[in-house]
Amino acid sequence: MITCQTVAKSYSDEVSIGPVDLHIPAGGITALVGPNGAGKSTLLTMIGRLLGMDRGAIEIAGYDVASTKSKDLAKIVSILRQENHFITRLTIRQLVGFGRFPYSAGRLTVVDEDVINKAISFLGLEELENRYLDELSGGQRQRAYVAMVLAQDTEYVLLDEPLNNLDMRHSVQMMKHLRRAATELRRTIVIVLHDINFAAHYADHICAMKNGEVSHFGTPDEIMRETVLSEIFDTRVDVVEGPRGRLAVYY
Repeated sequence: MITCQTVAKSYSDEVSIGPVDLHIPAGGITALVGPNGAGKSTLLTMIGRLLGMDRGAIEIAGYDVASTKSKDLAKIVSILRQENHFITRLTIRQLVGFGRFPYSAGRLTVVDEDVINKAISFLGLEELENRYLDELSGGQRQRAYVAMVLAQDTEYVLLDEPLNNLDMRHSVQMMKHLRRAATELRRTIVIVLHDINFAAHYADHICAMKNGEVSHFGTPDEIMRETVLSEIFDTRVDVVEGPRGRLAVYY
């Protein structure tokens, strides 16, 4: 599991995150939700050690995030940030190959190539693997980034708003891919989402954040309640029974 103990980060006297105490179970999808500025992305990047903590401790599968060697941590957890700065004249296959760096240090082996093939196939990118990133649509590019993360072959996968800039169709496709990765590849996926209905349908657990702290944590059934959602988002939210589960209505 992922354990956060009194984790905190201060940017100023007015802006701070924590203290956060959180236990994210191994397996399945855990969605981080909440209003803008709640601290979702900050917490995720601290878990992935892309941002340092001011105090507290984070463990992933028993490994201390702050003290574990980078080369060892990279075989335990992978992270995809909101903004990616890769050279656009990379092909999809070259990009996905970066996911094997913790194992190959840039010298791909037959084993690496096999993992790359499987990641590309899993995301349905076989026909596009030799296309350059700047030749792709937003949805195709996002799938390529997720394929890169899956090729890193870590049990824990952290994704910061992977549905950004995706239309309805591609958002659904992406969530279906991630659901399959959690179920078929047995990955533990922690994902920052803005759409509470996507979280309710695809996640096993929902962690709701507000004002830099964990407000609620539970199953979708426990979180998808009018009083809970209205409190989290500071607006009236009605919950109705839809054809495929509970839906939040907030417009």
